[in-house]
Amino acid sequence: MRQPKGGRAAAQGPWLFGVRHHGPGSARSVRAALDAVQPRAVLIEGPPEADELAHLAADMDMRPPVALLAHATDDPGRSAFWPFAEFSPEWVALRWALDRGVPVHFIDLPATHTLALRAADEAEDAHAEGERDGEEERSLPRPHPEALRVDPLAVLADTAGYDDPERWWEDVVEHRGGTGPGEDDEGEAALASFRALGEAMRALREEFGDGGHTRDLVREAHMRVRLKAARKEHGDSVAVVCGAWHVPALALRTTLTADRALLKGLPKVKTGLTWVPWTHRRLARAGGYGAGIASPGWYGHLFSAPDRPVERWLTKVAGLLREEGRQVSSAHVIEAVRLAGALATLRGRPLAGLTETTDAIRSVLCEGSDVPLALIEDRLTVGDVLGEVPAAAPAVPLQRDLERLQRSLRFKPEAADREIDLDLRKENDAARSRLLHRLRLLRVDWGTPAAARSGTGTFRESWRLSWQPELAVRVAEAGVWGTTVASAATAKARSDATSATHLADITALAELCLRAELSEALPDVMRALADRAALDTDVGHLAQALPALVRSVRYGDVRGTDTAALAEVAAGLAERVFVGLPPACTGLDTDGARELRRQIEAVHTAVGLLADTAAAQVDGPGLRERWRAVLRNIADRESAPGLVRGRAVRLLLDEGTLDEDAVARRMGLALSPGTPPPDAAAWIEGFLGGAAGGGMLLVHDERLRHLLDTWLASVPAPAFTDVLPLLRRTFSAYETGIRRTLGELVRRGRATGGDPAPGTESLPGTPADGFGPGLDPERAEAVTEVLRHLLGELVPVGVGDGGPG
Repeated sequence: MRQPKGGRAAAQGPWLFGVRHHGPGSARSVRAALDAVQPRAVLIEGPPEADELAHLAADMDMRPPVALLAHATDDPGRSAFWPFAEFSPEWVALRWALDRGVPVHFIDLPATHTLALRAADEAEDAHAEGERDGEEERSLPRPHPEALRVDPLAVLADTAGYDDPERWWEDVVEHRGGTGPGEDDEGEAALASFRALGEAMRALREEFGDGGHTRDLVREAHMRVRLKAARKEHGDSVAVVCGAWHVPALALRTTLTADRALLKGLPKVKTGLTWVPWTHRRLARAGGYGAGIASPGWYGHLFSAPDRPVERWLTKVAGLLREEGRQVSSAHVIEAVRLAGALATLRGRPLAGLTETTDAIRSVLCEGSDVPLALIEDRLTVGDVLGEVPAAAPAVPLQRDLERLQRSLRFKPEAADREIDLDLRKENDAARSRLLHRLRLLRVDWGTPAAARSGTGTFRESWRLSWQPELAVRVAEAGVWGTTVASAATAKARSDATSATHLADITALAELCLRAELSEALPDVMRALADRAALDTDVGHLAQALPALVRSVRYGDVRGTDTAALAEVAAGLAERVFVGLPPACTGLDTDGARELRRQIEAVHTAVGLLADTAAAQVDGPGLRERWRAVLRNIADRESAPGLVRGRAVRLLLDEGTLDEDAVARRMGLALSPGTPPPDAAAWIEGFLGGAAGGGMLLVHDERLRHLLDTWLASVPAPAFTDVLPLLRRTFSAYETGIRRTLGELVRRGRATGGDPAPGTESLPGTPADGFGPGLDPERAEAVTEVLRHLLGELVPVGVGDGGPG
């Protein structure tokens, strides 16, 4: 078996075209070489099961990037992808063969073995002993975790004196021009490059052996078996497009018996294959793709640009920056082109590459800033291109129903992250929200809820959307629950309600069912919720579950759903929280006190919502009053942590249940000399920390401020070091203006009664009210004329020189 020797009339085959996956230079060379040798069959590295799907690549609706998805039929979550971009050599070879009616076959190890071997690897990782009792199937040898895996490009780049394999590849392949203007010369150059690359790989494999790629030995054996079968059918006029590393192995003269012996006994699993959309971002090495590239968007540009790639690239960059509101002129582009070319010359490169163009963009178009450069790298260098797959591609029924819903709702998936606002009063927006919630229940996270950008009403939702290729696997997994999104979500909700072990999980599920409008599943969820609530005695679990349940009651009003039964369960849950919460406040450490404070805040909000939204179904006013009694109990319970007692007092003050005199009395008791300073500081943190308006309360209530100031001044020096971090954490949450105002007020002293703060007795102009100096006539006179001019039209007739009355 020989590499091509060149010459258009050369008929010696088969031809082995070693490529770099997703390399535009390799793709151009493959196209030129295929045009030169005109093979009768084309073999491509990929799962052989895809032969039946190959014809779809020529469909008008097929737009790369796309991927072959193989999944185990009994476990769709066990899957594997074979991605293709427009600039992938394998895709170019596939389209070349289909456009000319040449037979095309995939020759890599079948997916039925690949998925089974992957499962065996996972089992071996889960069981350290590595033994699988009762199985006669064997798995392939796996490299030692510390074994060196050779990167062929890195070795060749280092041999050539390059410290960056990407830059070496660009110089010798991507930026290599033809030897002449004719098609014959282009084909000759392509064949010569494949021959040189094959010889380099042969030398590397002689030096490093399998290079840590032990499983490749079996893959290559299968490739040789498929190649021999193709030669038997089509003769030697066969072209093979595969990774360059495999070329020496495919050129080996081995017997069919020896290759089949390597394949004997491999584990199998029943698989299904289809085409799915892919994205440039998932082609990137940063996304975890083993054969990934650093810059899919740049490579796609190099492949599609007919000429002057640097000029065209910088024009794209300028357009993006203009869209983002930056001032970029044609002069900037011209100067950036010149700078990129100069950098390439200084660095001895045949053409400006991505490094040079990026440096020129940073210097000229971005004015030295890396902020717009990060945008360029994200939007253009990597990109968010999402491929499309024709409707004829195989798919599970659930996928078909999802596609139908997306079309009817005009809700096209996109790879780029974007946020949308939905108005649930509009029919189409409500249907979109319903679909997104149902998909979330099925673990197909196309959208995730985001904080609303405007408005606080329950009729508005904000979502962050991003369709990633992995979601195709999630849809396939969810297909076991039903053939439509609605039926699958209903079945999944019923199953989750049965299997849920925590009360909070069931309440969250009930909330999701209401938002997804799964009326058929809601009765089962409600029964599970009532049963779990009756059995759960942990007040912490009850307090965690109540807020989500109350949100469900409130949210049902927007959907028009009858939530009477849900409100009754919520009211019963609230009553159990009321009974169990005060005893739960005893014997808590610091972390437990913080968690209980958070739960009390959540229950307080939930009770307010429940009393307002469910007054017709439960005793709303009575519920609120009983909760206030619970807060009074906690506030006066000496065994409760100061953090919890302080928060209870603050909530009662905000509700108007306690007046300022009662709060001042409790604060005085909490800060009395008999209270340990750390406990007093914890009470202050509970009362003031984390609550909206805590700082403003001190600004406007001098009595509380004086109590706090007096207590702090009385803290003994040894205890002050322990108290200071607690107070700092409390007051650091306030806005800068509030902290400054508090400092000024403390410095000036009390307004009435008592002595001024130490050190302020002799300050001139110290106010009597504690809120700032009196009117300065000289400074006021400076703005009198301006005010008279601004308000002149409002001054009534007869107003004297004193100005507006």
